[in-house]
Amino acid sequence: MAAFNHHLETRDPAEREADLFTSLASVIDAAREQPGWAGRLEGVDSAAIIDRATLATLPVLRKSDLPALHAASLPFGGLLAPPSPIYSRLFASPGPIFEPEVAGRDAWRSARALYAAGFREGEIVLNTFSYHLTPGGFIFDSGANALGCPVIPAGPGNTETQLQIIEAYRPAGYTGTPDFLKILLDAAQEKGADISSIKKAVVSGAAFPPSLQKELAQRGVDGFQAYATAECGVVAYESSAREGLIINEGLIIEIVRPGTGDPVPEGEVGEVLVTALDPLHPIIRLALGDLSAILPGISPCGRTNQRIKGWMGRADQTTKVKGMFIRPEQLAEIAKVHPDIRKLRLVVTRANETDAMTLKAETPITDPSEAEALVGALATTLHNVTKVKGTIELLAPDTLPNDGKVIADERSYT
Repeated sequence: MAAFNHHLETRDPAEREADLFTSLASVIDAAREQPGWAGRLEGVDSAAIIDRATLATLPVLRKSDLPALHAASLPFGGLLAPPSPIYSRLFASPGPIFEPEVAGRDAWRSARALYAAGFREGEIVLNTFSYHLTPGGFIFDSGANALGCPVIPAGPGNTETQLQIIEAYRPAGYTGTPDFLKILLDAAQEKGADISSIKKAVVSGAAFPPSLQKELAQRGVDGFQAYATAECGVVAYESSAREGLIINEGLIIEIVRPGTGDPVPEGEVGEVLVTALDPLHPIIRLALGDLSAILPGISPCGRTNQRIKGWMGRADQTTKVKGMFIRPEQLAEIAKVHPDIRKLRLVVTRANETDAMTLKAETPITDPSEAEALVGALATTLHNVTKVKGTIELLAPDTLPNDGKVIADERSYT
C-alpha cells in the first residue's frame, strides 16, 4: 500500500515553491476577470509576483469582511463567477457567507488528509459534519469518495440513530468534530452499543487538545486533525508523525502580523493567510482570522511541504464553538432583539472535553418572573442566531468590564 496519496507530497521543496509561483500569475489574471478582484488588484503586474516577498505586496482580503462584500453584491461579492455549471453545489455559511463548490473530484482537497490518517479504498466512513447549507459535510464526503470510500452521510446529532447505523454498516473511520466523536463513544458505552469498528478519525471544526487525543486513543480511535475552511477546503492536515499540520498542495500559506499583511519570521505566531491556486475559485491572501506559526524543517513522515503548529486561537474576537463560527456581529443582533439588555458578553469555556458557552447579559430587570422569562427568550435567540446552545447569566448594569470585548474565549488546550 502506497505511503502517500500523491507524488506531489514528497517533491523537493524548492521545486514546489517554483511551481506555486509559476501558477500564481494565471490565477491572478483569472481573478481579475471578476469585478470584486479587479478593483483590489488594479495596477498589479501578475508576472511580477514571483515569490513570497512580492506576494506580500498584494492587498489582504479578510474573511470577516466577506459577509458585507457578499451582501453588497450577491451572491459572491463579485469575487467569483456567478452560479453556473462550473459549480456543483452552492452553500450559505453563517454570516452569511455564500460559497460554491467547484465541480470535480475532491474539490476541497480533503483526500490527502484522509489518506494521511490511514483511510483507504473500500473502507466505510461515518461523516458527521453538517450537510445542511454549509460545506463541511461535502468537504470530507468528496475526499472520501475520491479515495474510493463509501460514505454514511450522517451529519451531526441523532446519537441513538447513529449508534444503530454504526452497528449495521461497521464504518472503519469517522469524520466530524472531536467533541461529537466523544459523545458517540460515551453513548455507546452507556447503552452497550458496539462501535468498535471505528479505528481512525479525521476531526476538524473544534480544538483537539492532547488530553482528548489521548483519551480517544485509549478508547481505540486514532484521531488526526485537519484544518479546514469553507473557502479553501482542507488547508493543512496531521500525519502519523504528529509534528504539526502539513500544508496542503496547491496552497500558499503566509503567517502575518495580525491586522496587517506583513509576514512574520518563521516560528513567530501570527495570522494565517491563504492563497489558493485554482483559476475557477481564486483566493488571494485571504486572512482567516486564525493564529498559527510555521514550524521549521519538514515532517518525519516524508511529506515535504511546510508545516504549521495548528490552530492557536483567533486573531480577532470571532471564535469557533462546536464547529460553528461565532462573531461579534451576532451578539449585536441578539442585543437588538432584546431592548432590556444593556450589554452582552459571550464567555466560551470547555467542560469535560466539550465546548460550552455562557451569555452574560446586563439588564435593569429585577423582578424574578420577568428575569426568568428573559433568560428563556435569550437562550432561544442565542441558539437561533448562532446555531449553538448556551446558558444565560443575567447581571446588574455596569457589571461587565468596559473593555469593548463581546466574546471572551477562556478555553485552555494544555
